[in-house]
Amino acid sequence: MLDRRRVVGGGLAAVGSLTVPLSRAFAQAKPPVKIRYNEVVRSTLYTPAYVAMTKGYFTDAGLDVAMTTANGGDKSIAALVSGAADIALIGPETAIYVQTSDSPTKVRMFCGLTSTDGFMLLGREKADKFDWKMLKGKDVLGFRPGSTPLLFLEAAMRKNGIDPQTDVKLINNIGVPARVGAWLAGQGQFGIFIEPDAAQLELDGKGYFMASVGETVGFADYTAFMATEKYIHDNPAVIQNWTDAIANGMKWTASAPAAEIAAVLKDYFPGVNQQALVAAAQRYQRLKIWKTAPVIDPDAMERFQDILVQGHVLDPGKRVAFQNLVTNEYAKKAK
Repeated sequence: MLDRRRVVGGGLAAVGSLTVPLSRAFAQAKPPVKIRYNEVVRSTLYTPAYVAMTKGYFTDAGLDVAMTTANGGDKSIAALVSGAADIALIGPETAIYVQTSDSPTKVRMFCGLTSTDGFMLLGREKADKFDWKMLKGKDVLGFRPGSTPLLFLEAAMRKNGIDPQTDVKLINNIGVPARVGAWLAGQGQFGIFIEPDAAQLELDGKGYFMASVGETVGFADYTAFMATEKYIHDNPAVIQNWTDAIANGMKWTASAPAAEIAAVLKDYFPGVNQQALVAAAQRYQRLKIWKTAPVIDPDAMERFQDILVQGHVLDPGKRVAFQNLVTNEYAKKAK
């Protein structure tokens, strides 16, 4: 005869065993938080972020990310300050400009991504041994005035005895989407290009690598995720989850073979040769352009502000204190 107590007990035990997975199921059913994410430009410089999207790290963190590309730091920070974006990936100079402005809306960096400038200086003619003095008297395709690419290029020039104001003619009035076309049309004897544009131009025989601007200048946190102070205050869990996802993207990117990185990137760069994506990944890995942890270094941020002061876009008396510019608490707790 069946023992009714055993049947009932077994049934209750079975129901009890379902409570944990059921509770997890209910937790997982919680709708993801929608994030309006704005990246300053489309570049393999931001690979860990694309990895976080492709590998599902944002999804695992409960975030539904809608990405737009601003094609300019001024446009990206405007989207953030106006409320058209929740999180933006931009150069730190934009946060500094906002902090020193009359804008009542202030922004903070909370998660670093790149350790220095990711632009490559290309020339039209192959050089057996490049010397920065080759730029004297030449037209150089630069970037938007006040932007990090231009400021770092000028810093690299000054470091090598070139006065960017008098020794070269900088072409800084061409929009981001039109830069490669301008180069192909014959603008400039030298020019700076981010990846994968630099690798693609080399592969096509339209440019030759001269130097890495970031390697020349040295480490100075170059791009970071930021949000308004209000958004960070109101959404600490979102900021932490975002930072965790990026940290996972960094970890994967740091150890992945370049070919695997290129496979992740191909959907973000339609029309770019796979060989160029591999070359771009190899170069950024070799130069240690991608950060391996999201914490923003105070000394690196001081060096960054040094570059702004030397570039005459920041008054020495208006340097922003690190604690008013960066919140590292989420990066330090990143899983």
